[in-house]
Amino acid sequence: MDKRIAIIGGGPAGLMAAEVISGAGYPVTVYEGMPTVGRKLLMAGKSGLNLTHAEAMGDFFSRFGDAKERLEPMLGAFDNEAVREWAAGLGSETFVGSSGRVFPTAMKASPLLRSWLGRLEGQGVILRTRHRWAGFEGETLVFETPEGRLSVECDAVVLALGGASWPKLGSDAAWVPWLEARGVGVAPFRPANCGFDVAWSEHFIERFAGAPVKAVAVGSSRGEFVISRHGVEGSLIYGQSGVLRDALEVGPAALVLDLVPDRTRERLERDLARQPAKASLSNRLRKGAGLDGVKAGLVRELTSEAVRGDVSALAGAIKALAVPLLRPRPIAEAISVAGGVGWSGVDTRLMLKELPGVFVAGEMLDWEAPTGGYLLSACLATGRVAGRGVLDYFGA
Repeated sequence: MDKRIAIIGGGPAGLMAAEVISGAGYPVTVYEGMPTVGRKLLMAGKSGLNLTHAEAMGDFFSRFGDAKERLEPMLGAFDNEAVREWAAGLGSETFVGSSGRVFPTAMKASPLLRSWLGRLEGQGVILRTRHRWAGFEGETLVFETPEGRLSVECDAVVLALGGASWPKLGSDAAWVPWLEARGVGVAPFRPANCGFDVAWSEHFIERFAGAPVKAVAVGSSRGEFVISRHGVEGSLIYGQSGVLRDALEVGPAALVLDLVPDRTRERLERDLARQPAKASLSNRLRKGAGLDGVKAGLVRELTSEAVRGDVSALAGAIKALAVPLLRPRPIAEAISVAGGVGWSGVDTRLMLKELPGVFVAGEMLDWEAPTGGYLLSACLATGRVAGRGVLDYFGA
């Protein structure tokens, strides 16, 4: 076992690759640019670490859009039940929430990460933090460290450097030009699971910034979101962000809200028509449509006086309220990204075709998925495949 193996990136994908390779008896060194590993994992765990989703795997696979065909065998080999068993093996029992999302019973990432690092240490994995990858010199890896520049020669490398979201946690996409210079195709990064800018009036911002908009629907999806000073954000928005982002890239786009998803338009129109003609808009919305607070504020903000004065038009606006979007929020604020190393540039083991012995995993690859456990599941699954790819490369 005299091979020299480097994992660059100490997030879930990199640590999973390290677990697989070291578990087969090979020495592994993990290089992480930040002072500690797993920073994005710990950030995600602040509100309850969403490990995976308990839905049927056929539905699970469908959440990965254009990357479904390539990711399906990887996710199938380390499916949602396997993720739960893996977590249990680290002392983190899990439960399924009402939405189908799977969480550790402790609702934290830190106990699982501590146990995971303990397992890796027991398998001989060496962690080198504050070792920031600075590219290649020939076939040698170069790192910037507190002690100065370090050159490392390896027999195999797994790159698990993340995408471009949350750069302050370590994923800054600095690696893109280094791979492109070696002939590796990289699709530009775009924000995913992100908020959007809206040109709210100052009056609306002053009154409703920070307000949650609950029990609404966008198409067949129900949930809630939050009004921000910049626009809109929150789980319901994130689930639509890919479609909205793509639409904005070709022209104007709007978020279309159903403010009363439990009422048909016909019933809503009848309920509004029953209100006295001289009633104020606030009373008509409250008594006829059950809308007040921020929902009534949205109607005022986004409809004309003519629409508000016509019962049929008002009912239509409430059932399909268009929120004109300006742009996605900056990629640094996004939960995840689309874009990355193209699938045509890697083989089934996730080895780069242009760089034999160099593998990629996690958000470096060109895929996106909604929140709900899908992101972490795919990072773990691709890390596992890359780790097995290294073993296969060595003939193990």
